[in-house]
Amino acid sequence: MPRKKTFPGGGHPAPNKGRTQVSMILDMPLPQRVVIPLHQHTGAPAEPIVAVGDQVKTGQKIGEAQGYISVPVHASISGTVTAIEPHLHPLGGRLPAVIIEGDGLDTWVEQPALDKQKSPSDPKTVVETIREAGIVGLGGAAFPTHVKLSPPEDKSIDTFILNGAECEPYLTADHRLMVENSDQIVAGAKIILQILGCRRGFIGIETNKPDALAAMREQVREEPNLEVVALQVKYPQGAEKQLIWAITKREVPSGGLPLDVGCVVQNVGTAKAIYDAVVGGKPLVERVVTVTGPIVREPQNLRVRIGTPFSDLIQQCRGTTEQPGKLIMGGPMMGLAQVSDQAPVIKGTSGVLVLPPGQSVIPEAQTCISCARCVDTCPMKLVPTELGKLIQRSRFQEADKLGVLDCMECGTCSYICPSKINLVHLFKFAKAKILSEKRKN
Repeated sequence: MPRKKTFPGGGHPAPNKGRTQVSMILDMPLPQRVVIPLHQHTGAPAEPIVAVGDQVKTGQKIGEAQGYISVPVHASISGTVTAIEPHLHPLGGRLPAVIIEGDGLDTWVEQPALDKQKSPSDPKTVVETIREAGIVGLGGAAFPTHVKLSPPEDKSIDTFILNGAECEPYLTADHRLMVENSDQIVAGAKIILQILGCRRGFIGIETNKPDALAAMREQVREEPNLEVVALQVKYPQGAEKQLIWAITKREVPSGGLPLDVGCVVQNVGTAKAIYDAVVGGKPLVERVVTVTGPIVREPQNLRVRIGTPFSDLIQQCRGTTEQPGKLIMGGPMMGLAQVSDQAPVIKGTSGVLVLPPGQSVIPEAQTCISCARCVDTCPMKLVPTELGKLIQRSRFQEADKLGVLDCMECGTCSYICPSKINLVHLFKFAKAKILSEKRKN
């Protein structure tokens, strides 16, 4: 058996995937009302192109992209636009959103689709289709996909990697997609290969997903340019730079991007969304979300329309056994705690995690004991303990020189620290300070 590939550092938080990894994806009933934020992606928010009182159809564009690093947003249900106003956003604060009251009909707008019988012959046309469909990275970062698929001419891309690691605890949405929609994912991967003109593509999957490995291997059996790679179960195996190292042994330079080492990485959910857009003419109006946690009665993987409030997802899983102590969008390592269950599902919502009060208490930090566990496990090869001390003393320039901006905020150092020092919070604070100062200068 070939050796399972991995990267230096990392850790092994409890996976907690057992309750949903065998749960088939269920289509959630249409929401009666959706709140669709105009800012669901990295870059400039979309600008509304509908007005209060307008009748809209499912898939209709309601927000236009503003600039290159931006994408449109679309109505996820048919109905009436009742408001365009700031609303609670899962990334924090209140941001402009289009609110639609559904008519219960789910009437779709006609979408142009490329011929199913033909391979995409013009990459620029296909990339434009992807942009118009509002597709972003569905692994969490929500970076506009058309930008990733349009590398500068001076960057030679020879390797495409499809990310099926899903290393974040509790989350199983990508796992189920690979089991249930492996054919569409591979079809999407082939479209990406043709756009990039890559000579090889890899699909990285952790070995705790044997059914996904089997399903994807069967789909690529006749595909000479695609290979499924078994990855060691380790966090954060699914991070771009770590995935590239594990599969190709190429190291993305400090401050650099995957394209600097000839690679492009996309999530398996993004590949399926590309298939839906290019072959079916379907914009990104829904995604699969894992709804789980120790107190959720019936954890499930749900196919959900964008804009559905988190409360509806929890109710679909028959609620909770006790009053929640914390609600997180995403997983426990990199997810974002929510102030309300009325925040809506956005394109980057991979999971909704509900924790009981006992698991939501942040322990009081103790003095660093210089054990260096954070150094051993940091996947970015930083020295978290030294960085933490510098930041606590407001020595931000020194922290910058030691590479704090390379921190990807995976949380491994905070998780492993026996003194319970919340290093990630310190690094986020320092990065904001440093970047603010650089913008001023």
